Amino acid sequence: MTDAMKPARIDSWLWAIRIYKTRSAATTACRAGHVRVNGERTKAAQTVKPGDEVRVRISGFDRILVVRRTLVKRVGAPVAVTAYEDRTPPRDPVAMLAVRDRGAGRPTKRERREIDRLRRRDQSE
Repeated sequence: MTDAMKPARIDSWLWAIRIYKTRSAATTACRAGHVRVNGERTKAAQTVKPGDEVRVRISGFDRILVVRRTLVKRVGAPVAVTAYEDRTPPRDPVAMLAVRDRGAGRPTKRERREIDRLRRRDQSE
């Protein structure tokens, strides 16, 4: 069995492919329930293997990753990208714009025009 086929811990794999900056941040995300493997909540010590689907919630959005090969050591970004397949759907710009900070007040004239422009573009399709 090659190193790419051996199972790896989910927290170390997420750290190795540069989803999280530190392994402890990946472990914390697993404990908080932000990581799912094949649709089920996971602990940091659960292993992943090629073919598994990993869903990671980062800043309110889910990233859907399919494991291509397992890594346990952090590698360069070009190598890390080859370890997974990103199946995350593109984000909707209108949905991202609609979220405003609580207490931010009314949108400015410029912000309102940008919102209207995006909504018209969405309605014309």
